[in-house]
Amino acid sequence: MKIISIILLALFSSLSTLAQIDLQQPFKDCHVEGSISIYDYKNQEWIFSDTADAKTKTLPASTFKIINSCIALELGIIKDENVVFRWDGVEGTFFGAKMIAWNKDTDLKNAYKNSTIWYYVELARRIGRTDYKRYLAACGYGNGNLSEAGDDFWNYGAFAVSPINQIEFLKSFYEEKLPFSKRTYGIMKKMMVSEKTDTYTIRDKTGWTKKDGRDIAWWIGYVERKDNVYFFATRLTKEEATNNPDFSSCRKKITKAVLKEIKAIE
Repeated sequence: MKIISIILLALFSSLSTLAQIDLQQPFKDCHVEGSISIYDYKNQEWIFSDTADAKTKTLPASTFKIINSCIALELGIIKDENVVFRWDGVEGTFFGAKMIAWNKDTDLKNAYKNSTIWYYVELARRIGRTDYKRYLAACGYGNGNLSEAGDDFWNYGAFAVSPINQIEFLKSFYEEKLPFSKRTYGIMKKMMVSEKTDTYTIRDKTGWTKKDGRDIAWWIGYVERKDNVYFFATRLTKEEATNNPDFSSCRKKITKAVLKEIKAIE
């Protein structure tokens, strides 16, 4: 579906929902900039807090671990989610903060859960750019720019994806229409579960990186209910020099506030 038609669909078919919800207020409450994009699967409706930002591409950061894990599993780089890589003894840090959970031998499921960078860097070395380009093109994910010299091109460099693109990928992933096997989908969908209640299940991934003096933080995923699925992509940005201790937690706080308003979660 063309971007223009997507936006028109959002503007017209979601008017009743948007009329009742102030999509900007959660961002104001958190003192952050950014946007949330949601796709209502059953009603084929888009909801945007900012249509321009929904089309803007930035580094995906650790949200890339969804497609990255799929590619590694599909190529047989790793047999399953239990394959352990040996920690090299170098203590992990994330922009100066110590990451204790990274400092040990780790398997895929825990590397995904803890966003363990070194594990995915090793996967990237084994996958190689040729296969990345092939799968990214086949999945229609990102801008295809893998010019970054470092291994983790999803955290640094010119590779970029928009919130709309994130949701389009997640929708195809949910429908199992991407070039992955049933086995790969099964492993990934199990790994992605972060919350499960009697009425809904959330499958997701967070991400956070920095570029050009700005912090970029994501939360993407989808909520499965018995009668519907809601796909979401929330991205926050701020000046790196701006102190906001709630910046990370606001990804989920904002998203859940909106999801509750549209009755996707309780």
